[in-house]
Amino acid sequence: MIKHVVFFKLQSNSDDGCKVLKNKLEAMKGKIELLKGIEVGIDTNRSDRAWDVCLITEFSSREDLKSYASNPVHLEVIKYIKSNNIITSVVDYET
Repeated sequence: MIKHVVFFKLQSNSDDGCKVLKNKLEAMKGKIELLKGIEVGIDTNRSDRAWDVCLITEFSSREDLKSYASNPVHLEVIKYIKSNNIITSVVDYET
């Protein structure tokens, strides 16, 4: 199993902006067969060093994660992220 964890920092970490991103990320559920699990959380800490939103996804293999990266549903989310200047950081690991 591969876990793909992405942290998001919005230009304005407003509650509404975080909720919109959370909804867009969660909308991938059920639309990408290779996606075995998805969890999205909005930060409650709000410290200067905290990220605003976290995405945790699960895949059966590295190959599935690689295919997910080019999936049209995922690419639409990426387009939204880039058009809103959202900063990301990622960690992928095996379980």
